[in-house]
Amino acid sequence: MIARASGRVRSLAVVVVPPLLVLLAALGFWYLMSYQVLEETEKFLLPPPHELFTDALMVEEVRADVLDALWVTTKTALVGLAVSLAIGVVLAVAMAKARWIERSVYPYAVFLQTVPILAIVPLVGFWFGYEMFARVLICVIISLFPLIINPLQGLLSADRGLHDLFTLSGASGFTRLIKLQVPAALPDVFVGLQVAAGLSVVGATVGDLFFGRGAIGLGLLMQRYSSRLQSAELLATVMVTCLLGLVVFWIFGALGRRLVGRWSPAWGAR
Repeated sequence: MIARASGRVRSLAVVVVPPLLVLLAALGFWYLMSYQVLEETEKFLLPPPHELFTDALMVEEVRADVLDALWVTTKTALVGLAVSLAIGVVLAVAMAKARWIERSVYPYAVFLQTVPILAIVPLVGFWFGYEMFARVLICVIISLFPLIINPLQGLLSADRGLHDLFTLSGASGFTRLIKLQVPAALPDVFVGLQVAAGLSVVGATVGDLFFGRGAIGLGLLMQRYSSRLQSAELLATVMVTCLLGLVVFWIFGALGRRLVGRWSPAWGAR
């Protein structure tokens, strides 16, 4: 019993201590830059870490603005991610089932990944306005690629011997898809979701930032704080945005480990 508890403590320490040391080193470097490197007249450019709380998040007005903007960005990112997942899975299944569809669609999926999103954001706003639909569209453009490619690779990676077994048993294409290819693709789907979730947050923030109007999300809030040279408030908003990306990444990671971690080597099974 004691040995088991000791082993758990060691395992927890291995997971927690290295990131904690990196965080402490980063905070130390930040304080060094704020207090020793920057001149007194330049300190507003990089306020020390504690001022992100004392001068920003602990101020009721700023905290309310950040939380309201966080809700707008989170809602946009999640809707965009859901739309991307639906489109991506449908396209991946179609491409896996018909080679001519794969040859027809794959080049455009790659093309979508190369779209200079910063250049087309103003055009999207001009064409579709600056509210929810246009913001979700930006999220879809930036996050769709991994939700096409990862599920497709997973569907195509099903064991060839199992395919032969399904053929010998006279299984239909739908049965083969549901009982063989979809389970084989799930580990790759969750990897794609992790990547796309972060990209969707980036898309929601970038769209909001460059639209410069409509509902105030984290991007527009950053723009306002930047124009007013409110560095503590700006950096606090940036940190909240980063935390949002980390949270959605961890959520899909936890879901992946929960659903496929017992049998997928990619998610921890040995």
